[in-house]
Amino acid sequence: MSDTQTTLQAIRDAFGSNQYPGDPYLQGSSDGCEPYEEIGPFQGKTDWQKLDAAFLDAHAAALSFFSEAGFRFFLPAYLVADLQDQLKCANPLFSLTSGFSDFHADTIVRDRRFAVKGGKSELINPRRYGAATSQDYARYRLAVFTREEAGAIAAYLQCKRDSDLHGIDQAAITAALSEFWLERSRTAPTAAELEKHLNEKAAFVAALLDANGTRQRS
Repeated sequence: MSDTQTTLQAIRDAFGSNQYPGDPYLQGSSDGCEPYEEIGPFQGKTDWQKLDAAFLDAHAAALSFFSEAGFRFFLPAYLVADLQDQLKCANPLFSLTSGFSDFHADTIVRDRRFAVKGGKSELINPRRYGAATSQDYARYRLAVFTREEAGAIAAYLQCKRDSDLHGIDQAAITAALSEFWLERSRTAPTAAELEKHLNEKAAFVAALLDANGTRQRS
């Protein structure tokens, strides 16, 4: 089995049993009309494995507008399509590597040279997010993945790096792996731990409701 096939199977194994978050919980951003236009078509799509590449390409920008729950649920559809060379517009690689390396470029405007900087050290929008950097945001958003899911994503990134014959994305992929994904694939909570947490919370709520009902009956 090739590395690509092994990675495809790892993605399906890691994400295959995830539950659909629910229609109201797919959209993250509410700035303007574009987020709803991109996320709305995903409502009711309860099986990400049935989404074809044409649909994903038609909503390439959705990766930027999903809530964390929506991003976690639908990302594997993009990863699978990308590894199978079916995507023309959507770029899940960017969503997984942006914010882990710095870059800068010198730009001249009216005879004045400006150093335009971006990447992990860039302040997102100080008026709105204070001192948060792009790396801070990336770590927060990508922390949604379990250990198994992070491992599958790391394998996807390694496949993309190995197939990047011209080295266009190699530096960004290497930085993302070393700064976040490799550690996340070793230390993130496992799927079993998430399930245990949910079961314990459900049992606690059920006990509270039962106790409350007992008090009301008495």
